[in-house]
Amino acid sequence: MLKHLLNVFFPKSCPGCDSFLLSNENVICTQCRHDLPMTNHLNIKDNEILQKFYGRVPLEHGSALLYFHKKGIVQQMIHRLKYKDQEEIGEIMGIWYSAKLKGLEQIKDIDYIIPVPLHKKRLRERGYNQVEAFGKALSANLGITYDNKLLHRKLYTRTQTKKDLLGRADVITTVFDVNYSEIHTGKHFLVIDDVITTGATLEACSRAILKIPNAKISIVCIAMAQG
Repeated sequence: MLKHLLNVFFPKSCPGCDSFLLSNENVICTQCRHDLPMTNHLNIKDNEILQKFYGRVPLEHGSALLYFHKKGIVQQMIHRLKYKDQEEIGEIMGIWYSAKLKGLEQIKDIDYIIPVPLHKKRLRERGYNQVEAFGKALSANLGITYDNKLLHRKLYTRTQTKKDLLGRADVITTVFDVNYSEIHTGKHFLVIDDVITTGATLEACSRAILKIPNAKISIVCIAMAQG
């Protein structure tokens, strides 16, 4: 009852177009959901994510749900997820994508879902990791353990500094590290992030995880930058 009254007096708006959501709409309006630029990576054997990491990180699986275009609907949603406390956007994306991933053979032996971590200082500044809701929704719907402790970020960097740093091969492995034990040996890790651009951050995370003996890596993102 209280939730209904709150929606009447303070109606929620769609993060894609700012229109008020109807009673039967959840987080994103029907029109925006219809207009989302889907990658269809799960139907492409050698998709763009796998091509991007070829020769960099051996992947069991790689995919993104959506395409990210500058000034597009996905950019608008990711901005609100990342900076406006609208974590429900990540959650709904996780629910949608887990339904698509469920029948995928490469997903069935994944042991842990690992989010790209924020530095402790950045986490205090923002108050949350924008990819966490996405990861927890994947975890709940796929029945895979979510672990945000295994991988940690060692360096605190401003955005531009981070871009420069992650572009340098000699320091790429110094940004992230893992706290692992024998139970992690030979496990399959799904590394997740909100948006993939150059792939440098995910490569650095994957290389850190590959310090674990016989570890296997897969990558899933909400969106992939295009154009």
